[in-house]
Amino acid sequence: MRIVLTVLCFFLSLLLKAQQHYSIQNLRFTLTQTGASHFAQLPLRCMQQEFPYKTGITYTDTSLIAKPKAYHPAFYGCFDWHSSVHGHWMLVRLLKLFPSLPEAAIIKQKLSENLSAANIQTELKIFQQKDNRGLERTYGWGWLLQLQAELLTWNDSLGKQLSANLQPLAQYFSGAYIAYLKKLVYPIRVGEHSNLAFGLRLAWDYAAQVKDDSLQLAIKTAAMRFYYRDKACPLSWEPGGNDFLSPCLEEADLMWRVLPAAAYQKWIKAFLPQLFNTAVNLQPGQVIDRSDGKLVHLDGLNLSRAWCLYGIAEHAGAGKTALLQLANKHIESALPHVASGDYMGEHWLASFAVYALTSGDR
Repeated sequence: MRIVLTVLCFFLSLLLKAQQHYSIQNLRFTLTQTGASHFAQLPLRCMQQEFPYKTGITYTDTSLIAKPKAYHPAFYGCFDWHSSVHGHWMLVRLLKLFPSLPEAAIIKQKLSENLSAANIQTELKIFQQKDNRGLERTYGWGWLLQLQAELLTWNDSLGKQLSANLQPLAQYFSGAYIAYLKKLVYPIRVGEHSNLAFGLRLAWDYAAQVKDDSLQLAIKTAAMRFYYRDKACPLSWEPGGNDFLSPCLEEADLMWRVLPAAAYQKWIKAFLPQLFNTAVNLQPGQVIDRSDGKLVHLDGLNLSRAWCLYGIAEHAGAGKTALLQLANKHIESALPHVASGDYMGEHWLASFAVYALTSGDR
């Protein structure tokens, strides 16, 4: 009995601590400053940690046989390039929302060190290589554009300097998106990095922010070509065992951005009719082993499902309360595991948590 009580007290303490990280406003989970400080610790620990590192580059010759920091001097930490990028994005987002964050000084220092003009120019070179034109397409591209959008809307002298430094890489990815979408014949409907709908929605939000009309037109054209005629997405087939994105929900969260309101409300009812059924049974994904880098993806899936459901709820024209409750169910299942103690999840999950918890601030 004593052991049972001890275990129960332990889990109750974890629950109470987790609840300090968020509040619930208008049926949505929102981040508190305590939560922001908690999540900030994770990318701060790894954004300048070189190893372990998973590279995605193609070696065109022996010149790239070097430490990752040699060719990724800005984004060499947090296990891989895209995780480093969205870790930087997260820290900027937190500084904007909570300027008095206790970690503000160290965050600014590390951002300044990593996002120097010289470092970004070196980063740009590898993406310009013929054999690496598809590197980080489109997931990493989209997160880089999100980072630039955050910097451009940060009312701070450091934000202005860093956005100027990052601009050459953002401009390159904007052009790369446009060129790629012209050649892409089929959509990519998977639950991992190359999911096209997620990459397009990240890029859309950037393009709308900076008024990049050419990029917006390319995204809208692709979205209409690939998704407008879709019906009855098989949500019951999800999730896949390695998913951190929902193919059905990411598509639905993209399309409210590109369709007029009335057209979207008609489209979403045909595309995901089950979301508006009171008997919908969309359960959070389960993770058995958080030390497995693929299996822990399901914690991220629960967070990404939540941000999609938040967006859909605001634009579907029906079922808002039920959709928000479903989103909250997924967030609640994931938040206790963001800081799991294992690097396979900790190097990236905080970004997903912040993205979901601050979706109403975008």
